Formats: sequence, structure tokens, C-alpha cells
Amino acid sequence: LLPWCFYVVQVETIESRCLELFGRDYKYSVIHNTNGEVCGHYPRQIVFLEYECTDPHKDRFESTVQTSKLQDLVNRSKMARCRGRFVCPVILYNGKHICRSSTLAGWGELYGRTGYNYIFSGGADDTWGAESEPEVPEDDSARNGDSQLFDKVRGLDIKLLRYLSVRYICDLMVENKKVKFGLNVTSSEKVDKAQRYADFTLLSVPYPGCEFFKDYKDRDYTAEGLVFNWNQDFVDAPLTIPASFTKNLNIDWSEYQSWDLVQQTQNYLKLLLHIINSDDESGLLVHCISGWDRTPLFVSMLRLSLWADGAVHASLGPAEILYLTIAYDWFLFGLPADYGRSGSSLSTDYGSWQIVSGCGSIHDHGQFLLPAAMASRQARLEAVREVFLAAYSSTVGLKSSAPSPSGAISGLLEQFARGVGLRGTNSIV
Repeated sequence: LLPWCFYVVQVETIESRCLELFGRDYKYSVIHNTNGEVCGHYPRQIVFLEYECTDPHKDRFESTVQTSKLQDLVNRSKMARCRGRFVCPVILYNGKHICRSSTLAGWGELYGRTGYNYIFSGGADDTWGAESEPEVPEDDSARNGDSQLFDKVRGLDIKLLRYLSVRYICDLMVENKKVKFGLNVTSSEKVDKAQRYADFTLLSVPYPGCEFFKDYKDRDYTAEGLVFNWNQDFVDAPLTIPASFTKNLNIDWSEYQSWDLVQQTQNYLKLLLHIINSDDESGLLVHCISGWDRTPLFVSMLRLSLWADGAVHASLGPAEILYLTIAYDWFLFGLPADYGRSGSSLSTDYGSWQIVSGCGSIHDHGQFLLPAAMASRQARLEAVREVFLAAYSSTVGLKSSAPSPSGAISGLLEQFARGVGLRGTNSIV
């Protein structure tokens, strides 16, 4: 009992610190999730950023979303996605929401959850509310129960996406559907048979998950030359990006299966940054399968990259933005007990996070940056990297390694530094 109480106190301290850091730059509301009643794997206090509040003379980009309406949509749509990890706004950039979630739930999870709710609500399942019942023509006897159930939950998921003005959905899954024991346990917007998500811009950007990152950990966190095996039977999601995005980035996307982990991560981040800067009104959703390894990796990189440009969290220093990304994007949106799973221990997740975002992420707004602005950006990212490495070394621990580009942590950091125009001045010991 005492260790659990100590853990709860620690979580409360972390939550309070995150709220304080968000409040430095934003007016925000909180969706209360104290006992996991909204989602058991999300923060107990889910932050909804309304608008920036630091500079009264600066143009203010304010969200049009009402918190009460948002919470209502969240409660009624949460079963649409795997493990109930609903579409959740986590970054506010120029009035646009960058969101995270898991992928769509398959029929097995949907029926399991709806049956559970029915039993424990005394036989009355009002999850969706009467207003959301789909209009099914009386003569449409051919429609089966599966289709009607998907109409309900995915229709509400779409309502939530539209309410948040999300237009772009970036799917990091390497498969179209996750199959376990011969059953489709999750699906994806890109293979929805009824094409319910046809009005959204769907991007399939397959990125390996925690199983592959076990190989990365076993190689002493050496990502240079580490290439995912795209010929595995379960890998069936090709890279699919609208030409309107690919033509402006000077990247040969046809070569994506030959990229190592460094190049793949950098190019995907370039793409996401380009998307959120190409549309002045629409937001972005990023998700993988469960939303707790690849999703926080890219969310934290986006937050850091935008912070380095002074576009978000303008008043936070390097140590503060580092704390916010690790505590909120990773820890509070994760499942602590889940870090024991193969390939996704704390050291693996944080190790992969540090070498990508801590060294400075690739930035491409399609605009020319003045040398002074670029130097400032690099210095800010370098400061975050140094703080992270110091903390990582004193907690998880780093092995000694030669400073060559191919050598473990320090070599990989140098490789990232060369790729983004940074140079590490301190050797890692």
C-alpha cells in the first residue's frame, strides 16, 4: 500500500508541474480523468489548450472549441479507438490542434466494450446518446449489426475530429490491420470499408514499432545503418502521401524502404512539419496502433521543433520543455506497467527519443530562415540535448563509447548533429 501511495503522490507532483508549465503560455481547461473514467491510459488531468496568453500585443490564435462540448464528444466517441485512446489535442499551434490517439478499434474490441458497458450499466447502454443513433432505412435489411455498430462509433469519432478541425490523419502503422490469433483486433482509417474517413487527407507513413526498437536497443542505440525489414508477412501498409506534400520536400520517397532509422525519422518529421505549416486552419492527428510508442515519439519531436522556433511554449527554457515532453507526452499518456514489454522499456523509449529530438529535429516550413534565426534554433535544441543527456546519464546510465559516427550513443548523436547542422562539443562518457 505504501509504495502505491508514494507512486500516486509522485504522479500528482508531475501533473501539477505540467499544468504549471502549460499555464506559462496558454489559457487552458482540464478534462478530468481522475480514476481513468474517460481513458485508463491517459493523464488524470487532460489539458485542453484554448489560446496563447503571453504577449497581449501578439496576434492571438484562439481555439473555437468549447470544453464542455469537447468532453461530451470524447465520452461518446472513445470506444471508436483501440484501448479507448480517443483523439486528444495536445499541441496548439497557430490556432490549430495537433492531436494524438490510437488507431481504430476492430469489431472484437468494440463488441467486448459495448457488452461490458451494457452489463455494468444495468442493461442501458447510453454511451452514444440518442442524438447519435444512425438513420438506417427500414428497407435496408441487408445491413448487419457490424456495420451499424461501426456507423455509430466511427461516426462519433469523425464528429470529434471535425469539431477539432482536424483534416490530416497520419497513420504510423506498418500494417493495415493488426492481427492477433487470426483476428483483426484493430483497423485503420485507410482501410475502412465504408470509406467513412474519405473526407480527411489520410497519410500512410509506416514506421516500425517497439519490436523493431528492441533491435535498436540491442545495438547499443546505434540507429545508423539500422534498416527495418519491410518483407515481413505482416507488413502490408505502403507509404502513401499526397503529391501536394511530397513535391515540395526534395525527398525521394520511393526509396523509403532503404532508409535507416535516422533518415526515416528525419524525413517523416520534415513531412509532419510541412503539413502543419501548409494549412492555416486545419489540424493534424498522429497515431500508431496503441498510441504509446511511435505516437509520443513524433508528438514530442513536433513539440520540441516548434518550441525551438519560438512557435509554442515561448516562455519555457530547455529544462522545462524537456520536462514537459517527457512527463506529459510520454509518462502521463502511457501505462507505467507497460514499460516492461519487450522493446519498449524506459531506456529504449527515452533512448530513441533523446537521439532524435534531443539533438535537434529537422525543420522545413518551406521558408528561408535567416542565419541568426537558424543559429538560435540550433542553440536551443543543443541546450535541450545537453540537459537530457546529463539526466539520462545520471539515471538510466550511458556506456562509454568512441566519438566516431558509428559508435553507440555518442556516435549517433554526432550523426544527428551533422544531419541537422549541429556539432556536439562535449563527449559522452
